[in-house]
Amino acid sequence: MQNQNNFALGNVSQHILHIAGPMIVAQFINILYNVVDRIYIGRLPDVATLAMSGLGLCLPLISIVIAFANLFGMGGSPLCSIARGSGDHDLAEEIMGNSFSLLILFSVLIMIVGLLFKEPLLWAFGASQNTIAYANDYMSIYLLGTPFVLIGLGMNSFINSQGFAKIGMMTVLLGAVTNIILDPIFIFVLAMGVKGAALATVISQFVSALWTFQFLTGQKTILKLKKERLKLKIKHVKKIFALGMAGFMMGLTNSVVTIVCNATLQTYGGDFYIAIMTIINSIREVVSLPGQGLANASQPVLGYNYGAKQYQRVLKAIRFTTITCFLTSFLLWLSITLFPQFYIQIFSHNPEIITHGTQAIHLYFFGFFMMAFQMTGQAVAVGLGKSKQAVFFSLFRKVMIVVPLTLILPIYMGIDGVFIAEAISNFIGGGACYLTMMLTIGKDLKKKRLSVAKG
Repeated sequence: MQNQNNFALGNVSQHILHIAGPMIVAQFINILYNVVDRIYIGRLPDVATLAMSGLGLCLPLISIVIAFANLFGMGGSPLCSIARGSGDHDLAEEIMGNSFSLLILFSVLIMIVGLLFKEPLLWAFGASQNTIAYANDYMSIYLLGTPFVLIGLGMNSFINSQGFAKIGMMTVLLGAVTNIILDPIFIFVLAMGVKGAALATVISQFVSALWTFQFLTGQKTILKLKKERLKLKIKHVKKIFALGMAGFMMGLTNSVVTIVCNATLQTYGGDFYIAIMTIINSIREVVSLPGQGLANASQPVLGYNYGAKQYQRVLKAIRFTTITCFLTSFLLWLSITLFPQFYIQIFSHNPEIITHGTQAIHLYFFGFFMMAFQMTGQAVAVGLGKSKQAVFFSLFRKVMIVVPLTLILPIYMGIDGVFIAEAISNFIGGGACYLTMMLTIGKDLKKKRLSVAKG
């Protein structure tokens, strides 16, 4: 099994695709946890638009929860790949065990703090008297499942990093199927509305977390989750935090952008436009999947070969990931541009939302294909353990470009300015991220490749 998942042997492109296929399916299924909720909520009689706005207000808090899963999952799993590539099996298991302990600890803290402060936060995020009840009902139940979210998402990264992409896919498949079955029962049959959507999600996340734990403590895994590896070691914790900060900042900045967007939309357009932005965010989550999945799939291959000092293979993996990410992102952008109504009608059949949403989608997704360079640059930095670059890439596009533009453009352009801000950031952020990665990490890899060839 160890030899089978040796990424320093064989074709690097095939390794990435072997991991990417199941990983993309897994990520798509994972997104169904929230997207399916919105599809069903969008069909509630009489209150669909307000309920959809309520769920949209919960997205920043959900992003923060996911950010902590990324902090310890994306922080520990590349370090495991590098340790495994260098042949240090014990170190890899210690890192995984420390990541698990951190996930448990922080899940409890997040749940307690979230339950205490959720309502004032929802008001601050743009809630109105019409939407606060829906948002509060959903978030109260969702937060109770925080430990399951962090274990399922965070520890699944360690399954994928070992090359068990199909097992990783099963983690989210089991949860998503459970969610799809339970959602209509709780929402419509039991007439629980948004509370039913949240309860179905929590139960589904429990199923995913249980599957992940059983695999990593079983006989088929390469790196095993062991009791003696759970004791936190400061040297590992520092490295996990440092590298995971990129994934954490990605989730956190997504949360900040959503908060700013919702607050601005409430000022210029009210609950109606928050519902449209909720639909657009749902579409973005889905169409970002292929590119993001390919980028994430490259990380174990990049990390393993970097640990094994196979720098030429690392450069090949970067080139392959760049091309495939760009092509998939371009094709999906084309489909959104040509058929925006198709995507909107997945979530709503309200004629007004379709009319105004079509214009918003054209503005928001303009230049979406440039995100391929952001995804690749970010993935390379994380996969090779370059924490400073990874954090910078996370902050630059969202905090330095999107947030200021979202606040400034609507003053001069009205509601359209909120959606145009994202389009501008695609070009500036994507281009700057990739160029910086090639001038720093890429240049360093080429020097190391020459050094190995001479030595």
